[in-house]
Amino acid sequence: MSDNSNQDQYQEKSLNYFNSISWLRLNLYNLPVGMGVGIALCLLMSAFKGQWIGTTGLIYQVLFSTVIAFCIVNTIFVSQRIMKLSSGKGWLFLVVYYLSSILGMLIAIEMIYLIKAWLFQEKYHFLHLEDARFSIVVVVIVCTVIKFYTSQKRNMNAKLREKNMNLLKLNQMKTEAELATLQSKINPHFLYNSLNAIASLIHEDPDKAERMTIQLSKLFRYSINQNQESLVTVQEEMEIVSTYLDIERVRFGDRIDFVIAVNEELSKDKIPRFLIQPLVENALKHGLKNVADHALLRIEIEKTDKIVIAVIDNGIPFPEALETGYGLQSTYEKLHLLYGSDYEVQILNQPVKQIKIIIPFTHD
Repeated sequence: MSDNSNQDQYQEKSLNYFNSISWLRLNLYNLPVGMGVGIALCLLMSAFKGQWIGTTGLIYQVLFSTVIAFCIVNTIFVSQRIMKLSSGKGWLFLVVYYLSSILGMLIAIEMIYLIKAWLFQEKYHFLHLEDARFSIVVVVIVCTVIKFYTSQKRNMNAKLREKNMNLLKLNQMKTEAELATLQSKINPHFLYNSLNAIASLIHEDPDKAERMTIQLSKLFRYSINQNQESLVTVQEEMEIVSTYLDIERVRFGDRIDFVIAVNEELSKDKIPRFLIQPLVENALKHGLKNVADHALLRIEIEKTDKIVIAVIDNGIPFPEALETGYGLQSTYEKLHLLYGSDYEVQILNQPVKQIKIIIPFTHD
């Protein structure tokens, strides 16, 4: 047997199971409702007559209301099932709806007289036309009211779902716009710093300035040619970082040792685009700016139950009252937009100086 056939059978069994549960729940809910209506009718009739209608009258009214509620609810349930199975709409559904409701009412009337005859040892006569004529008028009115109510409720629910979908789309567009704004800030900021470095090298070392320009072109070509997705693979993000570090190697020479340690199992996992580069830039600009030699900048990406990203350097320790500059602030904003509160940023001086970011795995 094919997989599609097995899947269809499973879905059919699941549908039948949930329909059975829905039918049982519907009847269990309406049983006390019918009994309550019968008791209420009994009290109203007693109040109208000015005397108690008796135990027999109470039993009859409770029985009448319970059976009527049972039959009406089940005929409506059946008609809805017929509509779903046949995809009936418009006049066809209305015909099925009213005919099944009238049939349910006729069955209810005969059931009431049959049960009453059995309880009170009375003779049962089939087909009570006078009750049927009156009941048909009642059932048409009641079913029309129910149909109108359910149609209005369905329309309101559809409009509410549409409104929620539009709101969700607007929130998504807002998030994408904010992320795009952050991205547009990162690129000019990085470009400004890099061009300043190239300008300072043009007269001192033209070859280095040329290499930096080529690497800078490569970095921005990579950025522009992509689809500007908010999330990229770890491998793609590290290509961005590696190109950036190639630029900085030309600038700093042997003064700084750059180390990259990435768990290969994470290469295809997604992380925010341009997340690491601003942190590396901050470490070079602030942490390692006064380190004459043996400077170290290390980037680690490890796997626990989450993704752990660390930018480590052996430069000036973070001050106790750290001011969040542009690079760190943009990191916080980007993480908040993508993960809400499900992320963590740790700024540590011990056991080694580092900025550590912990984010959940993102599943496509």
